[in-house]
Amino acid sequence: MARYVLHPQVGLREEKFGALAYHYGNRRLTFLNDDRLVAVVRTGGDHDDIEGAFDAAGVPAAQRPAFLVVLERLRAAEVVTCE
Repeated sequence: MARYVLHPQVGLREEKFGALAYHYGNRRLTFLNDDRLVAVVRTGGDHDDIEGAFDAAGVPAAQRPAFLVVLERLRAAEVVTCE
Protein backbone atom coordinates (compact mmCIF):
# COMPACT_ATOMS: atom_id res chain seq x y z
CA MET A 1 0.00 0.00 0.00
CA ALA A 2 1.19 3.53 -0.74
CA ARG A 3 2.33 6.11 1.75
CA TYR A 4 1.27 9.73 2.00
CA VAL A 5 4.00 12.32 2.50
CA LEU A 6 3.64 15.98 3.42
CA HIS A 7 4.14 18.07 0.25
CA PRO A 8 7.52 19.85 0.39
CA GLN A 9 5.84 23.25 -0.10
CA VAL A 10 3.42 22.78 2.82
CA GLY A 11 3.97 24.08 6.32
CA LEU A 12 2.00 22.78 9.30
CA ARG A 13 1.16 24.94 12.28
CA GLU A 14 -0.19 23.29 15.41
CA GLU A 15 -3.50 24.69 16.67
CA LYS A 16 -5.89 23.77 19.49
CA PHE A 17 -8.21 22.08 17.00
CA GLY A 18 -5.41 20.18 15.18
CA ALA A 19 -3.31 22.08 12.63
CA LEU A 20 -3.31 24.51 9.74
CA ALA A 21 -1.64 23.38 6.54
CA TYR A 22 -0.45 26.20 4.29
CA HIS A 23 0.78 25.50 0.77
CA TYR A 24 3.36 28.15 -0.16
CA GLY A 25 3.01 27.40 -3.88
CA ASN A 26 -0.74 27.59 -4.42
CA ARG A 27 -1.37 29.65 -1.26
CA ARG A 28 -4.15 27.31 -0.13
CA LEU A 29 -4.93 27.04 3.58
CA THR A 30 -6.35 23.74 4.84
CA PHE A 31 -7.66 22.93 8.31
CA LEU A 32 -6.80 19.54 9.82
CA ASN A 33 -9.29 18.96 12.62
CA ASP A 34 -8.07 15.66 14.07
CA ASP A 35 -4.84 15.14 15.99
CA ARG A 36 -4.47 11.63 14.57
CA LEU A 37 -4.79 12.99 11.03
CA VAL A 38 -2.15 15.61 11.82
CA ALA A 39 0.15 12.84 13.06
CA VAL A 40 -0.43 10.78 9.90
CA VAL A 41 0.22 13.78 7.64
CA ARG A 42 3.28 14.90 9.59
CA THR A 43 4.96 11.47 9.88
CA GLY A 44 3.64 9.59 6.85
CA GLY A 45 7.02 9.68 5.15
CA ASP A 46 8.66 8.04 8.17
CA HIS A 47 6.75 4.78 7.62
CA ASP A 48 6.95 2.10 4.94
CA ASP A 49 3.25 2.47 4.12
CA ILE A 50 0.08 4.16 5.28
CA GLU A 51 -0.77 1.27 7.59
CA GLY A 52 2.41 1.96 9.58
CA ALA A 53 1.45 5.63 9.87
CA PHE A 54 -2.06 4.68 11.00
CA ASP A 55 -0.64 2.28 13.60
CA ALA A 56 1.74 4.92 14.96
CA ALA A 57 -1.04 7.54 15.15
CA GLY A 58 -3.47 5.17 16.85
CA VAL A 59 -6.09 5.19 14.10
CA PRO A 60 -8.53 2.29 14.73
CA ALA A 61 -9.07 -0.16 11.87
CA ALA A 62 -12.74 0.81 11.57
CA GLN A 63 -11.82 4.47 10.91
CA ARG A 64 -9.04 3.85 8.38
CA PRO A 65 -11.28 3.86 5.28
CA ALA A 66 -12.56 7.32 6.25
CA PHE A 67 -9.00 8.52 6.84
CA LEU A 68 -8.02 7.27 3.39
CA VAL A 69 -10.83 9.34 1.85
CA VAL A 70 -9.56 12.42 3.69
CA LEU A 71 -5.97 11.72 2.63
CA GLU A 72 -7.07 11.49 -1.00
CA ARG A 73 -8.77 14.88 -0.64
CA LEU A 74 -5.57 16.26 0.88
CA ARG A 75 -3.62 14.81 -2.05
CA ALA A 76 -5.98 16.55 -4.49
CA ALA A 77 -5.40 19.79 -2.56
CA GLU A 78 -1.61 19.20 -2.79
CA VAL A 79 -1.19 19.03 1.00
CA VAL A 80 0.28 15.53 0.69
CA THR A 81 1.79 13.49 -2.10
CA CYS A 82 1.39 9.78 -2.61
CA GLU A 83 4.45 7.57 -3.11
